[in-house]
Amino acid sequence: MGAKKKVLYVASTFGHLATFHQPYMEWFARQDWSVHAAAGGEPCKLEGVERYLSIPFEKSMFSPKNLVAARALRQLMQKEHYRMLSLHTSLAAYFTRLAVLSMGKYRPVVMNTAHGYLFDRDTARAKRTLLLAAERMTAPVTDWLLTMNRQDTEIARRYGLGKTIVPTNGMGVDLSRFIPPAPAEREEARAHLGIKPTEVAMVYAAEFSGRKNQAVLIEAMRDLPENTVLLLPGRGELREQCRHLAGQAGVMERVHFPGFVRDMETYYRAADICVSASRSEGLPFNVMEAMACGLPVIASDVKGHQDLVRSGENGLLYPFGDKKTFVDAVKTLLEPGTRRSMGENARKSVQRFGMETVFPELTAIYEKAAKGFR
Repeated sequence: MGAKKKVLYVASTFGHLATFHQPYMEWFARQDWSVHAAAGGEPCKLEGVERYLSIPFEKSMFSPKNLVAARALRQLMQKEHYRMLSLHTSLAAYFTRLAVLSMGKYRPVVMNTAHGYLFDRDTARAKRTLLLAAERMTAPVTDWLLTMNRQDTEIARRYGLGKTIVPTNGMGVDLSRFIPPAPAEREEARAHLGIKPTEVAMVYAAEFSGRKNQAVLIEAMRDLPENTVLLLPGRGELREQCRHLAGQAGVMERVHFPGFVRDMETYYRAADICVSASRSEGLPFNVMEAMACGLPVIASDVKGHQDLVRSGENGLLYPFGDKKTFVDAVKTLLEPGTRRSMGENARKSVQRFGMETVFPELTAIYEKAAKGFR
């Protein structure tokens, strides 16, 4: 018997791989591949993975540590002779491909999954130019590029950011886990989280960062009725700043900061509306999970959201950062019948993003890419 084929998964953090890619790493292992995982942060158990490699990625593109990471990845690839690289998260994907550029003819097949470019048609020119230049630089070694939303697909095709560009429906949502709650389950979840029967609960599960923009939602709470509450599960650098903002705005009692949450089902069961204030997205899991649970969505009118929300049908879109329009949208959905009908449409419209549909689509692409290696 010959040696096993090897695939290397790379992302900025092991947590990203655990959250989004576990089923696919297990699939590779079942196909008799040797699966390795390279990422930053604390390693965590990943089913199917034989080897874990800690890589010192830093969030800043200009950090010298990222060049160190690229050198380490190049040495690893030369030693292990991977047949395929599965790349995730923008920064990790860029520096890994930078390493591949120096390898010459004998290199792995490179599959980059764009979970959402950090630029779009509305991004400031200087930032857009820089980030687009990084993608164009590494395009010659991007054999396969998987995109998740219309804007990213248009950008990728316009600038030739991959040799084979394939639009996808994301990584797949577990529709057996995220389902509309029975009345008793909803009551139990609301009681557990301390939400009163008369309150209308909005949920936004996201990292606290400038891009996720929780601040605009917190400030909007001042202009919303007293029976509205905002649930903000998540952690991140700006969490304490947002807590301080809620105190200054006088809405601290109506804004909940539970921190990192594993059991998001409880929050979706308890909530009435899913909200998002993000500057840009790929194809946001938090929104799709909430929709699968029957929640209507109020989201910023940006890429990623535009692919999920049909304004007036399964939710409402508002201009990014526009607090007044967000408040008006919430007031529209305070009417129970409107929430109910949009929530039903949300559940129906998200079905095509379910794992049962997406998993065979993606694994078929992986099989095709693997066969193309010579």
